[in-house]
Amino acid sequence: MVSSQEEPAAARGTSEAQPPGPAPLGAAPLPGLGPSDGSEAVAAEKVEVELVGPASAEPPEPPEGGWGWLVMLAAMWCNGSVFGIQNACGVLFVSMLKTFGSKDDDKMVFKTAWVSSLSMGMIFFCCPIVSVFTDMFGCRKTAVVGAAIGFAGLMSSSFVSSIEPLYLTYGIIFACGCSFAYQPSLVILGHYFKKRLGLVNGIVTAGSSIFTILLPFLLRVLTDSVGLFHTLRALCIFMFVLFLAGFTYRPLASSTKDKDGPKGGNRASLFSRRKFSPPKKIFNFAIFKVTAYAVWAVGIPLALFGYFVPYVHLMKHVNERFQDEKNKEVVLTCIGITSGVGRLFFGRIADYVPGVKKVYLQVLSFFFIGLMSMMIPLCRIFGALIAVCLIMGLFDGCFISIMAPIAFELVGAHDVSQAIGFLLGFMSIPMTVGPPIAGLLRDKLGSYDVAFYLAGIPPLIGGVVLCLIPWIHSKKQREISKTTGEEKMEKMLENQNSLLSSSSGIFKKESDSVI
Repeated sequence: MVSSQEEPAAARGTSEAQPPGPAPLGAAPLPGLGPSDGSEAVAAEKVEVELVGPASAEPPEPPEGGWGWLVMLAAMWCNGSVFGIQNACGVLFVSMLKTFGSKDDDKMVFKTAWVSSLSMGMIFFCCPIVSVFTDMFGCRKTAVVGAAIGFAGLMSSSFVSSIEPLYLTYGIIFACGCSFAYQPSLVILGHYFKKRLGLVNGIVTAGSSIFTILLPFLLRVLTDSVGLFHTLRALCIFMFVLFLAGFTYRPLASSTKDKDGPKGGNRASLFSRRKFSPPKKIFNFAIFKVTAYAVWAVGIPLALFGYFVPYVHLMKHVNERFQDEKNKEVVLTCIGITSGVGRLFFGRIADYVPGVKKVYLQVLSFFFIGLMSMMIPLCRIFGALIAVCLIMGLFDGCFISIMAPIAFELVGAHDVSQAIGFLLGFMSIPMTVGPPIAGLLRDKLGSYDVAFYLAGIPPLIGGVVLCLIPWIHSKKQREISKTTGEEKMEKMLENQNSLLSSSSGIFKKESDSVI
């Protein structure tokens, strides 16, 4: 899943991080599909340009190209690698069951589901924390260190002998590394692009869709031919390339002439010293005083308790229900394709939907996602299941593409960065808990039918909660308008009284002068 991005403050601000402005509403959303799309709201996290010149230097002007195109490709690879692997977790899930499964362990599906769901949850859970590190140390250092941690976690996962160590190596270490590498890849785009930021965001977030389409087939071939452990080692290549890609996030020199700054400043090394101002508010909890945002921050996580279940368990369900079918991975491919289409299509539609009424598009997406989840166990024909996955992917893209614009409408440009960061952190809880519960139901009942039926209920409930937001927001706006109107009237009366008093004083002086 990928998100529309607000224009980072670094593209316009000073050496101190400034809140970003609204995202181009037509831009693509958080990367990957479903949960992964994430992600691209994370791009709106508080940013600080790594100024190499003096502290008083003016902020750099985005070059709108040049080295920025290479940065764009690096960010595209990051989005694809991180969320392509996460969204293809269904293939790895099946391989883990074969590798670690035991006839004596009747809770194996439940235990294995924790690996993928913990990994996805940790990526979002770390988002508020990563924003602070990005503010303090810059995009390049954060991304490079994150990719190195992800590489170490993935490599160590290939040497385990049971499922439990994967909770640490794959579910926490690898996922935390991905989170630290992912967010700077979105933030850096605002350093190099301003006018073309929407186009660049669309290209970057398309990386997750492309990888999500291709990786299931690659992982299926690898797991069948060389096994789970060698497959994980092969995936380390993606993380190593991501490590190298992080070095392209070169800090921009300030707009001050080179002679006024350090020599060769625009080619500062990775660990060069730079002056930065820490954020005045690391965590701004005041945004929860905005009632509409508070409801949104509750409704979205509530809807996501069943959201990630198909991504983890769909392949296992297909293997049980359609044993004779070949190329079963096509179901994940269908979700990836239509998710990319949905981001572009509904992102453009959101441009024409006024204000907070964009929330109704998310309500629509949750309605269809919940309905399609319930229809998965009803599909007795493989073609029908493909149709369900196509629709699910389309509305997954709808949900992701309008997260950032809605956040801007609810809290304004000043607080939109932290608003998205908090929301992604809250999303990590249901996305982590949902799949293991579905796996437990599968272990107890012998099939996924009940699990998919129940997975469709939270999106419907969350959609109902979101319906309250436009009403709450409009009511608050009316109260603000009324208060503002009264204040203007009082100020006008005060000005009139002051003017009358001044006129009286002048008239009295003139009268005394005449006398």
